[in-house]
Amino acid sequence: MTLLATGAELRRTGEGTVGAVVCVNGGQARDVEGTWSASLEWLVRRVAPRFPELSFAEVRYRVKSWRRLEWCVEDALAAIAEVGTRTLIVGFSMGGAVGIATAGEPAVEGVVGLAPWIPDQLDVSPLSGKRIVVVHGTLDRPLPGIPGVSPGLSRRGVERARAAGATASYVLVQGGVHGLALRAPWGALLTLPRAARWVEAVEEELRRFAAG
Repeated sequence: MTLLATGAELRRTGEGTVGAVVCVNGGQARDVEGTWSASLEWLVRRVAPRFPELSFAEVRYRVKSWRRLEWCVEDALAAIAEVGTRTLIVGFSMGGAVGIATAGEPAVEGVVGLAPWIPDQLDVSPLSGKRIVVVHGTLDRPLPGIPGVSPGLSRRGVERARAAGATASYVLVQGGVHGLALRAPWGALLTLPRAARWVEAVEEELRRFAAG
């Protein structure tokens, strides 16, 4: 575990030297202490052994709230500086917005958004000249008491990114919901429907990134 300059934490998996995959979590309206993402942890456990040439770095924000988006972006930028190499950002939910905000960094080569929150007012110009891939479940949507992001919102984000000069693509996961896994009260990771399809889409981008 590494304490970042902002006070956030970084957890590393793998010692690959070809590049780093920085994984950033979602958030919520209330200001609450950051946690490790169940979806990203589940994903890293599966893909890291298949890509030994890459290192994976999960970020635990100081505060995980979209009302403190600028703090989360600062935490992600600190993580990019810490890994110190060419970087692919993988952002889940609010992490999609965080990843887009960091895309202007020279080290960042692209962003993979998993059910990403890309509000219509978010500036997507940092993606100009970069690559963004969005993976979203068809059944994802916000419900009372249940977090979610409409795939229509992320599709509009992809269209805006393309208009801003990004190379952009969109993958719909039929039957997918908001993410890949949930954390049970006892700590276990519970796999969500169609998680394997999300992995396939992410692995395609990891292969591209690893090839340089």
